[in-house]
Amino acid sequence: MDIVAGYGGDGCQASRGLSSEQPADLPQQEKKTQVNWHHEALASRDSTHLPSYSRSIKSLHRYMKKLGSSTGRFANATLVRLSEFLSAGYKKGVRPVKDWRTSTIVAIDLMVYSILNVDEKNQVLTTYVWYRQSWTDEFLVWNPEDFDEVKQVSLPTNNVWVPDILINEFVDVGKSPDIPYVYVTHDGLVRNYKPIQVVTACTLNIYNFPFDVQKCSLTFQSWLHTIDDINITLMRSPEELREDKSVFMNQGEWELLHILSNYKIFSVDNDDYYAEMKFHVVIRRRPLFYTVNLLLPSIFLMVMDIVGFYLPPDSGERVSFKITLLLGYSVFLIIVSDTLPATAIGTPLIGVYFVVCMALLVISLTETVLIVRLVHKQDLQPPVPHWVKYLVLERAPVLFCIHKKHRLCSTLSSQGADLEHYKDNSYGTGKVQSIPLSYPAAQCTLHHTCEIGRRLSHHDREGGLLGLGLPPSRDHTPPVMDNILQEVTAIRHFLEKRDRCREVAKEWLQVGYVLDVLLFRVYLVAVVAYSITLGTLWSVWQVA
Repeated sequence: MDIVAGYGGDGCQASRGLSSEQPADLPQQEKKTQVNWHHEALASRDSTHLPSYSRSIKSLHRYMKKLGSSTGRFANATLVRLSEFLSAGYKKGVRPVKDWRTSTIVAIDLMVYSILNVDEKNQVLTTYVWYRQSWTDEFLVWNPEDFDEVKQVSLPTNNVWVPDILINEFVDVGKSPDIPYVYVTHDGLVRNYKPIQVVTACTLNIYNFPFDVQKCSLTFQSWLHTIDDINITLMRSPEELREDKSVFMNQGEWELLHILSNYKIFSVDNDDYYAEMKFHVVIRRRPLFYTVNLLLPSIFLMVMDIVGFYLPPDSGERVSFKITLLLGYSVFLIIVSDTLPATAIGTPLIGVYFVVCMALLVISLTETVLIVRLVHKQDLQPPVPHWVKYLVLERAPVLFCIHKKHRLCSTLSSQGADLEHYKDNSYGTGKVQSIPLSYPAAQCTLHHTCEIGRRLSHHDREGGLLGLGLPPSRDHTPPVMDNILQEVTAIRHFLEKRDRCREVAKEWLQVGYVLDVLLFRVYLVAVVAYSITLGTLWSVWQVA
């Protein structure tokens, strides 16, 4: 009796307090509700049964809810009632199925928004994707007619059950915005849409740089639940997913080709089986920047090296020109070294291209030094070996269609033999006919001295010193004439020796010319073949 009276007293106090604080402008229906509850509370005060008092307390709670709704305390009372209805007794830690043997089907979808970074050295790909997943929660179901035809509502993510689907290739936590809500429809479909900055490990093949195509995978799977608990499927068809580029920012270095999907069931210990959905993101690098800044300067330097072969082989300027090109290419490689991707397992083909170009420049410089060595100071060199004469001066020009540079001098040499025979006959008659100075042999230069020029010079000097027209050998000559004949003989021997040295110099010059043309053709064929091979490979990779 004491307990009942105590509760009754409190109820009366609550009734009086409520009656004194009620608004004056309450609707008539609410006033009736208040009066009815007041009489019920007074009646329960004298009652000896506690359950009747509990019913009055419940009536008070219902009335307070109606009163709060009617006074505009909440902006949308329907959503509040719906939220309280869904959250009443909900257990977010339990998989939302009524039959535990039923598997929860999670439908996922992926849209690539941007390629943020491709780190070839660390083999890491950073992308920004729009990730969508949906599943059916059997405990978040309501009748829209009871809640003003509300068919979907947003609920805090922390208040509902969310599947533990992760990306296996995650290597770092990206700066992703936090989306605190999920959408729930009246039939229990939960939609969780959020953007994610994905930092994943990817096997990057840079051999085809800058015409490379990369294929990186994003594997979604439940980290703990087996396929009996959580299964994964696609939200869209694979064809729609493959060609969808609607949200991709297509102005960067990388171009999105397509997204492939692959569903797989695997087991770790042949006991529990897991479901996974793997997305293959296929991207291609745009090579224009690297073509302009890497390939074209290298091609220009190689073309200048080829043009340098047209400088005279006996000119020292060719060596200086080649050395300048080699130094320029070395500086170019130092500048572009930071641009090339670096990995510990391989070198891109463009790096091999630069190394081969550097090697070709070194070979070109070596060939130039060799040719200059052959044609410089020919008078001090030994005679050309017979095998060199046969291979270089006789066989090589015929096989490789190399035109002889001293064709004019060879013609003049044959004419000089006839003139020599003519001068020998002149000694018998005691007369030496003058040779016109305008004869073509006088036009031969020091390095292109013709045999006819040497012979005519020899006979001219002998004829000038023996201007008397006397025979070379005479008996009973005066001592002065003997001295003159000795001097003339010494001069003749000197001129013959010089002629022999010039003949050797001319042969070495001819050998240098043939070798220069031959090596230039071999060098040109190597450069052209190398360029065509690389161009074909890069063209195939670009089209593929």
